[in-house]
Amino acid sequence: MPSQILIRPAVPADYDAVARITRDAYLAAGYFEDADHPYMQQIQRVAQRHEHATIWVAERAGRVVGSVTLAVAGEPYADIAQADELEFRMLVVDPAVQRSGAGKTMVQAIIEHAKSLPGITGVALTTGLTWESAHGLYQKTGFRRVPERDWVVPDTEIKLLVYRLDL
Repeated sequence: MPSQILIRPAVPADYDAVARITRDAYLAAGYFEDADHPYMQQIQRVAQRHEHATIWVAERAGRVVGSVTLAVAGEPYADIAQADELEFRMLVVDPAVQRSGAGKTMVQAIIEHAKSLPGITGVALTTGLTWESAHGLYQKTGFRRVPERDWVVPDTEIKLLVYRLDL
């Protein structure tokens, strides 16, 4: 039986692990060809991201195995959040332990957190068009597609799909 997963706020000592896991997860999934891509460079700057957003980590047996970034409308890391939504981005699990429950545990913690926030009636996220394993996780945890909110990343041809869970 896998050991328990603890979801907690990231601290500076976690930044290197969060950057490595984010890089490794995105590369392993084939989202980018190499870590030198400008977006890959940006998302590995965890300290800078943490100045403008909430970052949580998933920890198992004292080791960081995943992370996620949370934002509400109007915050720098909110791409699609409406006024009544908590948005999460960059949910990643170390490729070495994927499919061990860390991703699902993070999503469930996000949902519970959103329920405690005044004025929040939903959780929203964007995901890549071909990221089938992520789509499966979101559907299994109750999210539904909101295709009218899909969008294209500015200055690219990358289409992102939007999912929402009503609380």
